[in-house]
Amino acid sequence: MALLECKTLAKRYGEVAALDGIDLSLEAGKVIGLLGPNGSGKTTLIKLANGLIKPTSGQVLIEGMAPCVKTKAKVAYLPDRDFLPEYMSTAQLLDYYEDFFADFDRERALGMLADLGLDASGRLKELSRGTREKVQLILTMSRRAHAYLLDEPIAGVDPAARDYILRTIISNYSPDSLVLISTHLIADIESVLDDVVFLKQGHVVLHESAEDLRERTGKSVDSLFREVFAC
Repeated sequence: MALLECKTLAKRYGEVAALDGIDLSLEAGKVIGLLGPNGSGKTTLIKLANGLIKPTSGQVLIEGMAPCVKTKAKVAYLPDRDFLPEYMSTAQLLDYYEDFFADFDRERALGMLADLGLDASGRLKELSRGTREKVQLILTMSRRAHAYLLDEPIAGVDPAARDYILRTIISNYSPDSLVLISTHLIADIESVLDDVVFLKQGHVVLHESAEDLRERTGKSVDSLFREVFAC
């Protein structure tokens, strides 16, 4: 059974079709790039999988279930913007996640914070944007989830921080889980991807192994992306 599955999934905002009847099946044990320019439907798909919005038609399923309380316990979600209260300290956020998520691994989070040399007593508002994004990623990746849905996790940080974020993602997910990374910064994440999904104007235009794609086309994923989405 697919870990995440879309069946003729559509989402409209008024007259605009963010997703237009897509079919998609994603398996565990892979890091998958959900790739497309702004407005292609990436964030909409991730929000649908989290149950934050409802489909206009069709279905999105997590381990065969529509998004619900049970699936929320299996899915770790990182939105594309700051989402934590700035007045809280990192230590308070650890307490919050430990209370809220049964699968939260506090020791894993503390280990990653130590790697960054971060003082857990510091409040979020005192941290730089890049450091806040790292804290948010650490909290997300410290869950022992079945699916990690990461929306633009490297968009707001410098190249050195991107390397840390990608290492964190790769070293903290289980082979039994799925990591779906939504981004338009292909070159920065291509090396960690097992599969790629290209979204264009609400349609899946490609879903293929990254290695097979490079072998078939003789091009990098980034180069092919530039061709498919050329203005």
